[in-house]
Amino acid sequence: MEFNEYQEKAKETSMYPDKLDGGFFYTALALSGEVGELLNKIKKIARDNIQIKREEIISELGDILWYLSETARNFNISLEEVAEYNLKKIRSRKERGTLQGSGDNR
Repeated sequence: MEFNEYQEKAKETSMYPDKLDGGFFYTALALSGEVGELLNKIKKIARDNIQIKREEIISELGDILWYLSETARNFNISLEEVAEYNLKKIRSRKERGTLQGSGDNR
């Protein structure tokens, strides 16, 4: 499946609470929550040496992808554009030897 196809299909399932007026406020906040759920599973692997089923990680990553897709859509940005931009940025950092370090503009 292509990114833009996923984004179109994800849009069909979007539904936002009225009090948040939909849009990027809701999806960005929910994206943060979903990342937290993934990190909590990873914490349990490290802390408790618990085996987490692959499907559980796929499920959490899927939720993250859905909210990422909707956040991008609410800014009128395609996932394909996000992916292409990100690869260009990361390749540039690699070529300049700045993959490590901090800051968005390295």
